[in-house]
Amino acid sequence: MSTPALPDTQSPSNTDANTQAGDDATASSTARIVESLTRAIVEHRLHPGTKLAEQKLADHFGVSRTLVRQALFQMTRNHLIRMEPARGAFVATPSADEARQVFAVRRMLEAEMTRAFVQQVTPGQIKSLKAHVAAEKQAVASQDVSGRTELLGDFHVRMAELMGNDVLAQLLGDLISRCALITLMYQSTSAAEHSSEEHAEIIKAIAAKDEALAVQLMNDHLKHVEQGLQFDRKLPSNDISMALSS
Repeated sequence: MSTPALPDTQSPSNTDANTQAGDDATASSTARIVESLTRAIVEHRLHPGTKLAEQKLADHFGVSRTLVRQALFQMTRNHLIRMEPARGAFVATPSADEARQVFAVRRMLEAEMTRAFVQQVTPGQIKSLKAHVAAEKQAVASQDVSGRTELLGDFHVRMAELMGNDVLAQLLGDLISRCALITLMYQSTSAAEHSSEEHAEIIKAIAAKDEALAVQLMNDHLKHVEQGLQFDRKLPSNDISMALSS
């Protein structure tokens, strides 16, 4: 008489659930690394050219080097990280030509975004943008460099979000992350202080539903930022441990 086969200690459904849980945990850890590194770059705590040593990052985040490597590869997609054979990962160092191209694309996108925003603007949206500019001004006044940098960039993403256009918001978010590197490398200190005032003027034109003026002000604003770039500046440097501990 044959012995009946013992049932598996783990049913297929349980195996699938555990596999899914493991995948979710991996994705969550990778996303956490990407978010932390991106924020450090956008807030100008991690500078262009900084080497991102996998083991140091793994120790900092308490994860494997494999997860760190996955996060770094993800960040190459939006050009915040560059991978060099046999050398590893580095925070990207955009060239002057790339900087000009990024701003050219932003002007194309944001002119049309501003035009569309004026056509559907509501009092609630104006109130939200005014609150955002008030936070910008507070960060500028308190010399909160990282907060100011984040808020000034987020103003443009916020417009897309208020329109309910998630695709545009994501595209702008990626472009503005690249701009954070560009401004860190090439922008003078005084040039950054005018952006909040220009945002306030853009809001006034939008609230008045003056489409032509709003688009012109947005274009002028982006041109002013680009014109404030000094392409002969010395490349800044920073230490990864200090940047991620901030």
